[in-house]
Amino acid sequence: MTNYKIEQRRLTHRGREFHFVSYDGQPPNPARNQPGTRPAWFLMNAGKRWKVMPHRPGLEPEELDQRLIQWLEEKVFSRRRSS
Repeated sequence: MTNYKIEQRRLTHRGREFHFVSYDGQPPNPARNQPGTRPAWFLMNAGKRWKVMPHRPGLEPEELDQRLIQWLEEKVFSRRRSS
């Protein structure tokens, strides 16, 4: 049994609320040809989740929020202009 503790963060950014949850990694499963995964943060929305970044226990809340906001800026709010 693992000692992993799930963490959650709710952030309001650009007038919208975002819910992030950390999940423990999974060991590899050679029988199903599945690689192992490491603990990570996920964005939760409408019953789905999207991987955001690796989970680093002990990260200061301010730094964690800054990294999550940076991810939101890059992945949710970026607008790529085609020429």
